[in-house]
Amino acid sequence: MPHSNIGSSGLSETDEVKSLDDAKDDSYSNLGYIIESRLKEAEQARLYDEKRWLRSYRNYRGIYGSDMAFRDSEKSKVFVKVTKTKVLASYGQLIEVLFSQGKFPIGIQPTSDPLGVAKYAHIKPDNLKQQDARMEDIYGFEGDGREISPGATADEILNGLKSKYEKAGFEEGAAPDLKTMPQIEPANEAAKNMETLIHDQLEESHAISVMRHVLFEMCLLGTGILKGPFNYEQAEHKWELNEEGEREYKPINKLVPRVEAVSCWDFYPDPDAVTIDDADYVIQRHVYNRTQLRDLANRPFFRESAIKDCLAVGSNYETRSYETALYDRENQEEFSKNRYEILEYWGTMDKDFVEEAGIDIPTDLKTELDEVQINAWICNGYILRLVLNPFTPARIPFMIAPYEINPYQFFGVGIPENMDDAQTIMNGHARMAIDNLALAGNLVFDVDETMLVPGQDMSVYPGKIFRRQSGQTGQAIHGLRFPNTAPENMQMFDRFRQLADESTGIPSYSHGQTGIQSTTRTASGMSMLMGAAALNIKTVIKNVDDYLLKPLGETLFHWNMQFNKEVPEIQGDLNIKAQGTTSLMTKEVRSQRLMTFMQVASNQFLAPFVKWHSIIKEIAKSMDIDPEQLVNDPEKAAIFMKMMGDMNGNQQTQSVNQQQGGMANPGGVPAGANNQDPQGSGGGNIGVGTPQTPGQGGNVAPNPQPTGTTE
Repeated sequence: MPHSNIGSSGLSETDEVKSLDDAKDDSYSNLGYIIESRLKEAEQARLYDEKRWLRSYRNYRGIYGSDMAFRDSEKSKVFVKVTKTKVLASYGQLIEVLFSQGKFPIGIQPTSDPLGVAKYAHIKPDNLKQQDARMEDIYGFEGDGREISPGATADEILNGLKSKYEKAGFEEGAAPDLKTMPQIEPANEAAKNMETLIHDQLEESHAISVMRHVLFEMCLLGTGILKGPFNYEQAEHKWELNEEGEREYKPINKLVPRVEAVSCWDFYPDPDAVTIDDADYVIQRHVYNRTQLRDLANRPFFRESAIKDCLAVGSNYETRSYETALYDRENQEEFSKNRYEILEYWGTMDKDFVEEAGIDIPTDLKTELDEVQINAWICNGYILRLVLNPFTPARIPFMIAPYEINPYQFFGVGIPENMDDAQTIMNGHARMAIDNLALAGNLVFDVDETMLVPGQDMSVYPGKIFRRQSGQTGQAIHGLRFPNTAPENMQMFDRFRQLADESTGIPSYSHGQTGIQSTTRTASGMSMLMGAAALNIKTVIKNVDDYLLKPLGETLFHWNMQFNKEVPEIQGDLNIKAQGTTSLMTKEVRSQRLMTFMQVASNQFLAPFVKWHSIIKEIAKSMDIDPEQLVNDPEKAAIFMKMMGDMNGNQQTQSVNQQQGGMANPGGVPAGANNQDPQGSGGGNIGVGTPQTPGQGGNVAPNPQPTGTTE
């Protein structure tokens, strides 16, 4: 597949791909008809999923569907929004686990045996002497490998070692003796630099905000959809001084990858597909107003004439059945008049139809295969855009993440669907309890109308007078009281709320509900329960890793290789590692375990086998501290340890001299100090001594020795 430059819409032409400006008008309808017919097939196949999503959405919003039939005796229409609480709790847990450090949990590591990138390079002993001075530089030295470009090829490494690093004396391969041969790891440096680049790109494109939307629909509807990455020209703010010395705003357009969130309601996959890898095609539905449709003409390789023709025909938007239930629009007809439905098609297409539409298929794609990968935008029967799939390798740019995998269906299962029965029964018992309380809290009257004057108003209120024509007082009207069965109803409500906990794997105590179990009365008990709750969401985090984070890292890696001109070509083996699962463990527990391991590893027999630098970095991460800012690499750490050792040696020498100057005895205890209290904390025994002789001063020795001559 030839390389191409993708525009802000996501695609661009290659040298071999022609614009639709030169395409034939009579071929539009053929390709457009095929795409529209495939959309109808996908719509029919998706009807069951739409019913599931609608019910999940209504349970989340607390809305009864039109199919809900209430008995005449039911007065209460209450809807207890336990589903909403569960969805928001799960969503909050995912956000906390994945983005607590403010960045994507994506890492890049070299393979165990990287191809095309040197894993190790070392310096010969003959060249150590000339490097001694530079090795003590805490900022490194020229030729230590830090300036190796991300993913530098083997040839680049070797050539660099022969030329750029010749002065340093490096050669490829692991050092035979690490004590005498300093060693660098170009593959690790390449992976580290590429990881930094990808994180910077995700931050610039505000990808975390996009992911929040994806994760929310994942919890609510069972499936989250991420689209991209696509090329996007982002303006960098820059001010410069002109000749007059005044500041002028001169922004610089920078090419960055951008990802988008796609709603399940607008996504129509191949009906025969179970995963995105199995899909021959997918269709995304866009609903644009006139202004948005006109703006497409400003995006690369959209056909302006087709857009004008589409606008001239008028609106083609038709309200779907589910849209009436989703959107509370009072002016639905006015909304429909000004909207256009645009279909974005990604997938295979017969090459004959593609060629008829004006696309020249490159020679290397003209194989025995009858289909090619394309991207097309269709509206009102007009092809607004048609290009070959520009990605290398060719792929459908959508990532599909299920909350809970349904092994036989394309879309996953969400929280509301798992607790649908429990929510229904909880609503029923809540309504029964409220209706019963209304009856039990009020009197119901039994009236014998034969004993009353006919034609009277039977309403009851304070001061009401009933006219009786026969019988004794109190026999015409009797007040009846119904039993209170609300406690039994609420007991059943609580049981099915516990069933909702079990069905979703999200216990009530994880989102603030107290008094569930006696173990929650202690801090240790609550910690155990919260840890168990975290285990229930571990599978969900793993799905995010496998279906979102890892594919996103891989696609960004390929995007940089294909479209980022500032990054050299990379031919080595680099692994994309999603780290969501590793951060699932609560930071307190993880930090405690790391500290315990550190104490155990301090044993003199185990210490040589431990990567202390990695342990310190992991401890910093568990405390939400960026290790790159606060933790030195091993080379710098060795230098600072030497500096601190020298400083401690000088301080110890000075301290010894001070102590010797202030000591009154060789035992090391200062004069006048308590021998039994060397720490100076007080205590010890107080001597009684001898009584003072009249005329003598204080502090006289018990047996004073004569100092003068005797008279």
